[in-house]
Amino acid sequence: MIPIAVQNEAVQNIPLSELFPFKNHPFRIVDDEAMQRTVESVSQFGVLSPAIARPRIDGGYEIISGHRRLHASQLLGLETMPVIVRQMDDDTAVITMVDSNLQRETMLPSERAKAYKMKMDAMAHRAGRPPLDNSGQLGRNFAGKESREIIAEQTGESARQVQRYVNLTNLIPELMQMVDEKKIAFSPAVELSFLTPEEQTNLLDAMEYGQSTPSLSQAQRLKKLSQDGGCDRMAMYAMMSEKKKGDLEKVTIDSGDLRKFFPKSYTPKQMHDVIIKLLTQWQKRRQQDLGEYYDLKKKQQSSHHHGNAHVLCNAGTGVACDRYGFGGVLHCGSLFRNRRSGN
Repeated sequence: MIPIAVQNEAVQNIPLSELFPFKNHPFRIVDDEAMQRTVESVSQFGVLSPAIARPRIDGGYEIISGHRRLHASQLLGLETMPVIVRQMDDDTAVITMVDSNLQRETMLPSERAKAYKMKMDAMAHRAGRPPLDNSGQLGRNFAGKESREIIAEQTGESARQVQRYVNLTNLIPELMQMVDEKKIAFSPAVELSFLTPEEQTNLLDAMEYGQSTPSLSQAQRLKKLSQDGGCDRMAMYAMMSEKKKGDLEKVTIDSGDLRKFFPKSYTPKQMHDVIIKLLTQWQKRRQQDLGEYYDLKKKQQSSHHHGNAHVLCNAGTGVACDRYGFGGVLHCGSLFRNRRSGN
């Protein structure tokens, strides 16, 4: 992390009403236990470390470093806060803002992803300036290194890991939230970030249908399908209905139970062949029902909307789905409940 020098800089007590958050600040300010400790510290000792801000064109000051201290001061009803005011261009402000927050003990994947992306963009923009303006500054080609390599050195990450985080910024908000909530693991999420926004939206429906999230191997297959132009709804629905390795169990049926359904003259081989034949027929009916379900849902989505949530309300659909093993779609679990309403 680049240290923020405060020596020989004047500290001003600025009214909180004149302090504004950084534009597109990637770090969330939440009233958690860590914030409570900050509030207690400010209440007992005051703001020990001045915030860093820069003047705004529209008046007031934009906070570069000190958003949590500002929030704690607001919660305590303070009127002013110690601030060091610096003149900064946009690139310097972004880099300083990110560096001052990367020291946090806990950080959501979305926060780290957005922060790395903002810093990489600022560094790349700096590198494109004329040499005189770019001397001694970090850029994409500074000292023969890429910006992600420099960020990696400063954060202790590998350059590849930095890029993987940046890739996450291509996820639609709903999928990014599921990554933050640990419903989708980091590695599969990186693979899903290569899908188009439309494909990601379709994947949400497929995940809701199958009541599952993609494993790493499934996410890799989806990425390959997307690259080959074959990542359609049907492929996603079928994939999200698959059993994962960890879910597979060995099924043992007692021969006495099986004998009740077969003539006494049947050999184990004949019983096996009949079971496989019946299961094959069931699978075909199930695939047919999947197509019928998709067609019906598509019609209902175009004619029956409740806010942002699509509701299946046809009783006949429930019968058909339950008959072939698709009843789960009508009983959405907590994993997906209200995902589009934001609750």
